Amino acid sequence: MNILITGPPGIGKTTILKQIERKIQDQGHAIGGMYCPEIRENDRRTGFNIIDIASGQKGILASIHNTTGPIVGRYKVSLNDIQEIGIYSLENAMETSDYVLIDEIAPMELKSSNFSQTVWRVMESEKPVIAVIHHCSNHPFILKVKSRNDVMIFCLTRENRDNVLENIMESLGL
Repeated sequence: MNILITGPPGIGKTTILKQIERKIQDQGHAIGGMYCPEIRENDRRTGFNIIDIASGQKGILASIHNTTGPIVGRYKVSLNDIQEIGIYSLENAMETSDYVLIDEIAPMELKSSNFSQTVWRVMESEKPVIAVIHHCSNHPFILKVKSRNDVMIFCLTRENRDNVLENIMESLGL
């Protein structure tokens, strides 16, 4: 079972993912995977962290302050932190967790071909995956993930976001 959460920016995708995490943990299950929260300076977004859910290890996914790395918008992506934290967190989750969370599958993370290969392996595993995925990207990997036969896609809107959490939990049998 692979669940994908999508929707426009700011609609609450990561918020729903964190609520799912709490509900799963409250039932005694182990969670692994990664989050990529914003970095804000003086009320301005300047980048994104990458955090291993299980260990709490944190790095920089992308930043306006990075001096090297592939460019996405105004950010330079840290391929090293994607490898050392993001990919490691997903590989570790396949081995040690009951559920794998991924926030998110999007153009920054996909600057690493190793990341996309790891995401695919996680989705092929027996572990349930709940992932936030970029809403309107035409990136070939995102389209490939969305077209898998074993995915359920929940598109968040202002009208349905209060019901989606319950629907996802039901889909997971929790």
